Amino acid sequence: MNEDEFKGYTVAYGGDETQFPVYAIGVLSAAMLAGGIYSLHMIWFVLGIMAAAYAYYNFPLTETGRPVVGGSEYGIFIQGFGIIRWSAIDRIELVPIAVRVLTIHELQIALKAPLGKALLADWRKQPIWRLLMRLPWSMTHQNIIRVNLEPFDQPPDEVHRTLQRMWKHYRS
Repeated sequence: MNEDEFKGYTVAYGGDETQFPVYAIGVLSAAMLAGGIYSLHMIWFVLGIMAAAYAYYNFPLTETGRPVVGGSEYGIFIQGFGIIRWSAIDRIELVPIAVRVLTIHELQIALKAPLGKALLADWRKQPIWRLLMRLPWSMTHQNIIRVNLEPFDQPPDEVHRTLQRMWKHYRS
């Protein structure tokens, strides 16, 4: 099974606020690179490359129809990570993190088994062209997988509640 064949409950990136900055910075980078070619000023090349790198890194935010996080009878799916079996999950928590004036909600999945035994499918090896792009997950040294739920098309508490309910149902 690969990422595109996953069936079940899925959450994708929301398209309202996340796509516009990526496309705007992409157009701005093209304009700066064209200005650099026309004027031969190094500053335009540097600024254009920096803007292009930002747009490239955040490009996955524009893939609004593609499932990023989800769950099925097999386990929890995370794009670019794999499928974590239900029996290997110790707890699923929704953690609010205060950042200046914002509150970011993070899904934290604690594993009770080593990562090699917890994964049904390992998708951490990405194609070369996606290596420097944004990933929806990060991992701590305590075997906790962290997923920022803010850019998704569903509210964080709904995602957490659904995955928690599925975990309680399928873990037996």
